Amino acid sequence: MSTAQIETNLNAANKPVVKKQSDFKRQFKKYKWLLLMTVPGIIYLFINCYLPMFGIILAFKKLNYAKGIWGSDWVGLDNFRFLFLSPDAYLITRNTLAYNGVFILINLVLSVGVAILLNEIKNKLLSRFYQSSMLLPHLMSAVVVAYLGYAFLSSDTGLINKKIMPMLGNDPVSWYNEAGYWPYILTLINVWKNVGFQCIIYLAAIIGIDSEYYEAARIDGASKWQMATRITLPLISPIIITMTLLQVSGIMRSDFGLFYQVPMNSGPLFPTTSTIDTFVYRSLTTLGDIGMSSAAGLYQSVVCLVLILAANFVVRKINKNDALF
Repeated sequence: MSTAQIETNLNAANKPVVKKQSDFKRQFKKYKWLLLMTVPGIIYLFINCYLPMFGIILAFKKLNYAKGIWGSDWVGLDNFRFLFLSPDAYLITRNTLAYNGVFILINLVLSVGVAILLNEIKNKLLSRFYQSSMLLPHLMSAVVVAYLGYAFLSSDTGLINKKIMPMLGNDPVSWYNEAGYWPYILTLINVWKNVGFQCIIYLAAIIGIDSEYYEAARIDGASKWQMATRITLPLISPIIITMTLLQVSGIMRSDFGLFYQVPMNSGPLFPTTSTIDTFVYRSLTTLGDIGMSSAAGLYQSVVCLVLILAANFVVRKINKNDALF
């Protein structure tokens, strides 16, 4: 080996090694301001969703206020046993699952359908007016919706009993004492509140589809129905699956305002309006049974976890790219 080669090798060996930044650091620097914007949301989730998980231990204790949470006696699974042996366990589980299953199906079909129809409106001003009008109910609080419902359903002054029933030749109905009507009333109100919000999400996905697909289909003589079923639906199927999975993850959770505020907490309606959320609330306010309420909440969360894992597993088997994780 020549002297020049030896010197070259020595110089190369003595050069400081410049370590490349890790991929994580580069990505962090690149998106640091976007990550900073997520901090308020992370704090909110921690305070409202993760910090309260400490209360899970109450499901296995009989709370004694004098002893405190840690000092209260452990009762094992007694709270769960009392919950599942009560006559309300089957009722609240059935109502929660049945209502949410119907809500998911109906809202999905109507939201996608309305989004496709809105996409056909070429007048931007008119399209925005329709979108705003349909979104407005979603922004209303449950209290406002409850009083709007009362204006229609009140036995004495409601619009239906005062105007519509006499026109049809029917007698007035005591809506807040007849449980049989409320599955339809609650479904109608839920659709009215949520279809507008969900259809805007689907509309955004439809707008993102390349217009060349539709132009090619139009040249081939495809009808509007064929373009909707052969182009629109397949291309927005990932967002449909994602939205459905997110709703399945909360299938054991009900809209508290819808099931408590809207029926005005009427006792005769409990067979068709009681869900796990309203049961937990009533257990706390009327019975003061914190242990059983905590057990019901934990049961609710575990079932939700199992259902979302199962639904995601099925989707992952069909198409890995459409799964949430």
